[in-house]
Amino acid sequence: MKKIVSLIALFFLFNSCSPETNNDYLFELLPVQSVDIPAEFTLGETYEIKIYYIRPTTCHSFSRLFYAKDLNTRTIAVENAVLQASTCEDTPNELVEYKFNFYVTSNGSYIFKFWQGKNANGENVFLEYEVPVID
Repeated sequence: MKKIVSLIALFFLFNSCSPETNNDYLFELLPVQSVDIPAEFTLGETYEIKIYYIRPTTCHSFSRLFYAKDLNTRTIAVENAVLQASTCEDTPNELVEYKFNFYVTSNGSYIFKFWQGKNANGENVFLEYEVPVID
């Protein structure tokens, strides 16, 4: 349901400008600052996970959550649409919260890897959590 509401909101956002306005958007991954995640899961239950990231300018708006599965490993990143405009204002301390629900479908532990950017060598850096599944 949240995805449908988000898609509708983005549709109106992108189509709310007058026909004379030429808005260009780029898409950018933003580093995850912190995460609220349960210490353990129960098989068959749904859990809310909160991700916090910094919104760098007023021209950044949430686009989607990049979410990749590989067995019990989940790699997650925040993607923002960035309006290419000269009217953007810096918001370097604006912490944004994004929530999503995670449904537990298998035993063992889940490994969550939240993208935090790249290091000096250009390698991806992740905030990692291992969450055991109890019966």
